Amino acid sequence: MFDGRAEPVVTLWDEHVLPRLTYRLLSSRDVTRRRRQAVVGLRGHVVEIGFGAGPNVPHYPAAVTAVSAVEPSVVARRLAAGRIAASSVAISLVGLDGQDLPLADASCDSALSTFTLCTVPDPDRALRELRRVLRPGGVLHVLEHGLSPDPRTARWQHRLDPLEQALVGGCHLVRPVEDMLTRAGFTLDRVSTHELRGPRVSRPWGHLTVAHARSPAAPVDPEESP
Repeated sequence: MFDGRAEPVVTLWDEHVLPRLTYRLLSSRDVTRRRRQAVVGLRGHVVEIGFGAGPNVPHYPAAVTAVSAVEPSVVARRLAAGRIAASSVAISLVGLDGQDLPLADASCDSALSTFTLCTVPDPDRALRELRRVLRPGGVLHVLEHGLSPDPRTARWQHRLDPLEQALVGGCHLVRPVEDMLTRAGFTLDRVSTHELRGPRVSRPWGHLTVAHARSPAAPVDPEESP
């Protein structure tokens, strides 16, 4: 039954161009170094939201035994097929929405999110879902871009944020990564921040956070408000 809500419009840019462009832009040597840093310590059964074209696959540690991958883009999943087939890790594409994971409570040992919390419509909900599926004490590994601590850069991020959302699939420049993690109930075990190399004009996109965030030691109610 039609409920009066409009279906989201999927454009050629969003579905076909953006996944390829994103993969290219986020495959630089500088970003790859941060990916390697983010995945250190991943183990066992991993849930990865925003799997994309699989750029993290070559960097999974040997302790990773299986990956449940969540990715909404058909093109990105197609681009990932070769990396999945070549990987020694069992990788299964299990869902489309990081805000609604098709996984049982406390079923994953680790979680991974790279350049995803900037785009998911409700990052608090996505983080609550990751808490739900992580075993007690499991660790979420994060590599995200977000709000810069530099006031001048932050002002430009706020100015550019509406345009960024319109052109880059709903991506936000001003989400505070560390605050989101702690608000969701995670404990920050390890955090480092980095500025991507490049001209001054690129700084609104260049503030990166690498974090290892531990889930509570006891199971949590998925409906609990952070």
